[in-house]
Amino acid sequence: MRNGKSFVRDYMTKDVISVKSDTLNEEIIAIMKETGHDGFPVLNKKNKIVGIITAFDLLLKEWADKDYVKDIMSPDVVVAEEDMAISDASRVMFRQGISRLPVVGRNGKIKGIITNTDMIRSHIERSTPTKVNYFKKTLEQLYGIKTDLKRKKIKTLDLRPTQDKVYADELQGRVYELKKGLAEPTIVVKTGDRWILVDGHHRAVAAAKLGCDEIDSYVIDLKKDLELGMERTADNNGIYTFDDIEIIDDAQHPLIAITESIKKSRAKKYQNKIKQEKSE
Repeated sequence: MRNGKSFVRDYMTKDVISVKSDTLNEEIIAIMKETGHDGFPVLNKKNKIVGIITAFDLLLKEWADKDYVKDIMSPDVVVAEEDMAISDASRVMFRQGISRLPVVGRNGKIKGIITNTDMIRSHIERSTPTKVNYFKKTLEQLYGIKTDLKRKKIKTLDLRPTQDKVYADELQGRVYELKKGLAEPTIVVKTGDRWILVDGHHRAVAAAKLGCDEIDSYVIDLKKDLELGMERTADNNGIYTFDDIEIIDDAQHPLIAITESIKKSRAKKYQNKIKQEKSE
């Protein structure tokens, strides 16, 4: 991410399941059942994309007398480069009516894949650069200093949490994202030799639980040893490590709870409407 702009590489899945052109069609069905995915890039011996095979090809094309992927795959593949802006990739997918884009490097070899789900996620999380820049400017104005901003890996257990609780359902989602390599960076302030976690506690707790040694972070370096107000608050609440954070597992994250409440309310109104119509 540069200058607050998101790129395909920031949201693509790097661990790509691909198949060879001489893979048996029957094997594709087995792979789909095993992985839950409904489409795969097809590669040649040089790991360059030569096609894409989807459930559409298997369901709607005649392949009873065709044994291999190369016989029924779609050879006209729309691809994205990892340096393509996420907004441009989104436009391509919308205009082409496709749900996934294999991602290639400058050498033409596959680097990842980005799907319409990733696009939705990128829009949901687009506020992250704004948060970083806003917090950076706030610190500079508050303390009368100039700060440095870098994106780097931080040792997970070096982070000082400042939040006293996380929600189990949200935590589960972050565990999934980390396993898939999809998690957004946390926001960290470096003051003195301390790394203060500002945003991304669910991600950081998930990383700690999974035993991840490092976590991707936006680091705002104060270049001075200043005690932050959130540090003092964390001290007062006894929050020093991730073990001190309470995991709330008997309640949903507030945003999910609100969504569920709206859904139940609408369902109840619909049921009452049906009952009223039947009684008339």
